[in-house]
Amino acid sequence: MAFELPPLPYAKDALEPHCSANTLSFHHGKHHQAYVTKLNELIEGTDKADKSLEEIIKTSSGALFNQAAQVWNHTFFWNSMKPGGGGKPSGSLAQAIEKSFDGLDKFKEQFKTAGVGQFGSGWVWLVKDDGNLKVVATPNAEIPMTKGQTPILTCDVWEHAYYLDYQNRRPDFIQTFLDNLVNWDFAAENFESAKAAQAA
Repeated sequence: MAFELPPLPYAKDALEPHCSANTLSFHHGKHHQAYVTKLNELIEGTDKADKSLEEIIKTSSGALFNQAAQVWNHTFFWNSMKPGGGGKPSGSLAQAIEKSFDGLDKFKEQFKTAGVGQFGSGWVWLVKDDGNLKVVATPNAEIPMTKGQTPILTCDVWEHAYYLDYQNRRPDFIQTFLDNLVNWDFAAENFESAKAAQAA
């Protein structure tokens, strides 16, 4: 069964002025769509055609892995943002960030440093790994789940994620993501799901 481009969880102009409708039109409508289209071409007529996206990611390599992972990564990224985002996490996620990073400000600093320091294209993630929260950066389409880590939150640091709005100012984009776009509710849901899975 062919994959389809998931709709954005908000209107294309809902993240302005921090992320423009123009950026989302290209990033979601062109880049994300291209990954979906190419993925469907690669799995057509193969034993992967009836597999879930996660199954394809965990059992493939090369071009097929790249397309499948980028479809997943982008969907996760859209949900990592929300209109009126930013602020502070609450509940058990806030406690875990305090424990793992010695506070939200130090988490933000580590997250921004990892994202800015990612050479070339890639992603910066907040992940749950063996019961602890960590910040990791991955190149290209790489995804933490292949290393047994559970993604909690991500920011896309490929140039097409920010260039129309921020040009070459990746640090400004990541700071804006953290201060004005990050969806802590989505992160909390992922954190609670990871805790439940670990306890099961």
